[in-house]
Amino acid sequence: MKKVGIIFGGKSAEHEISLLSAKNVYDAIDKEKFNPTLIKIEKSGKWQMNEIFNFDVIFPILHGPFGEDGTIQGLLKLADIPFVGPDVLGSAVGMDKDVMKRLLRDAGIPIGKFLTIKSYETMPSFAEVQSAIGSGENKNIFFIKPANMGSSVGINKVKNQDELSAALKDAFQYDTKVIIEEFIPGREIECAVLGNEEPAASIPGEIIPSHDFYSYDAKYIDDNGAALEIPAKLDNDTIKRIQELAIKVFKTLNCEGLSRVDLFLKPNGELIVNEINTMPGFTKISMYPKMWEKSGISYTDLITRLIELAISRFERDQKLKTTVV
Repeated sequence: MKKVGIIFGGKSAEHEISLLSAKNVYDAIDKEKFNPTLIKIEKSGKWQMNEIFNFDVIFPILHGPFGEDGTIQGLLKLADIPFVGPDVLGSAVGMDKDVMKRLLRDAGIPIGKFLTIKSYETMPSFAEVQSAIGSGENKNIFFIKPANMGSSVGINKVKNQDELSAALKDAFQYDTKVIIEEFIPGREIECAVLGNEEPAASIPGEIIPSHDFYSYDAKYIDDNGAALEIPAKLDNDTIKRIQELAIKVFKTLNCEGLSRVDLFLKPNGELIVNEINTMPGFTKISMYPKMWEKSGISYTDLITRLIELAISRFERDQKLKTTVV
């Protein structure tokens, strides 16, 4: 029976979400195949268990900085321990929205217009933002986001100079680099990807926010914050295009194991990639496992599959090291 360490918590603003995900994974993991142990990292960064080297595989249910950004992945790689989810590079570029968008753009993948602002730079005026990335009838609406954060933490929708100034101040609490994105009208579609060398995409789901946008409160606090429709009501051709695009994003960003790709479906049928999440929320009701459940893989079987993918990648990499030496 393989010993599985489930690392959760962490220093990120998404600490509480990680607690929920880890509890669900621990409760649902196949205990006839795996012997799980919970390993908590406090908000301060202190580990409840200092010894992580006696596990056969690690499931790092950590969201946001210091967990989803390649940090813990680098530690586990150095320690020669298999782990669930993308490797160091895929985790790092998937976390940084600025780098992610540049890579996707260079690969010819459709993304929205954006600006990157660093904390030591002169802040742009609303008019300057409009001139740089504003377009069409929505040229007066933008989203401000910390470059390295998830779960809609620090995200604000702005429509004027005062809102822009306040949103930049808020976002810079979480990161030294901030993204300003154009507003893209359309349906919010998500697609789960699973696999290593030959990834597969799930049936897509749709987020239908009841508020202005799918904020942190809408995701985790307000029970009526949004409706989740799985599967999304889409024709077969659109489903296929979404799945193919999700896999292309996954491969472009050097991801393995799992990721969730978030897209916008515009009224004219055009697909625009919003972002990738390399360790999406993992409670039983989270979008990633629910989309796979509707695609035919139960929550428990999904956990097993992810652990198997982690071990398979580790064995592949170990074989490569041996061949090179």
